Amino acid sequence: MIKVGDQLPAATLMEYHEVEGGGCSMGPNPVDVTAASAGKTIALFALPGAFTPTCSAKHVPGYIANHAALKAAGVDEIWCVSVNDAFVMGAWARDQQTGDKVRMLADGDAVFAKATGLTLDLTGKGLGLRSNRYSMLVKDGIVTTLNVEGPGKFEVSDAATLLSQAQA
Repeated sequence: MIKVGDQLPAATLMEYHEVEGGGCSMGPNPVDVTAASAGKTIALFALPGAFTPTCSAKHVPGYIANHAALKAAGVDEIWCVSVNDAFVMGAWARDQQTGDKVRMLADGDAVFAKATGLTLDLTGKGLGLRSNRYSMLVKDGIVTTLNVEGPGKFEVSDAATLLSQAQA
């Protein structure tokens, strides 16, 4: 399992853009984790799935609400990573009104989740292999803080916890 001091896995996530701009074409675009995190402080949180109850009601809204405070604490970008496809993550971004506050990144094949060792096997519940719920601060691609939730919990990966860690 990934730990504090480790480099983020070299993986490619996908991000859906509804309009062209900033060098991004409309539709799914690859995001090279290594390149995208280089020289930045990232507040990264991962969760089991888009449109799921806790994720939609608490996890994403908390990061949207704390966007300005996280930026003031030195965070350059907020990333939400989930084992869904880019189209689902794009629809969820619209639904959650993330705008430019949270990058909704798809880990469609669970490559990133597997590489971190933070998978959640929900086979038998109709969801297959997913990401565990966690948050981390990443500086220049290196994990500086990691908060992994216990099974069925939402206690340490929330935005308020990560904000207090970013401010420390």
